[in-house]
Amino acid sequence: QVQLVESGGGLVQPGGSLRLTCAASGSIGKVTSMGWYRQAPGKQREFVALLVGGGATLYADAVKGRFTISKDNANYTLYLQMNSLKPEDTAVYYCNLARLGPVGDYWGQGIQVTVSS
Repeated sequence: QVQLVESGGGLVQPGGSLRLTCAASGSIGKVTSMGWYRQAPGKQREFVALLVGGGATLYADAVKGRFTISKDNANYTLYLQMNSLKPEDTAVYYCNLARLGPVGDYWGQGIQVTVSS
């Protein structure tokens, strides 16, 4: 089993910054990707950013240039640096880890990010 715990969310004013952290623990195995997703009230969960095993990164168009995904390889901690935050970034943010051997797809419990003046 794999456990993912997010931290770093909260309330921030438009234009501000937050850094989310996702700590992975347990039988992690061979990680193929780690990423961030978000779900706003009344909407479906959507992709935010992805970091694949080779180090490549992918971003949703809505966050490109403002958000940066990174990982501490020593302890499987994933980060999401969020700058120039907008009210439309308000959502519950979820960490995801996908692995092989055995195949698994894991989610954190989610953390609230609210962008409001």
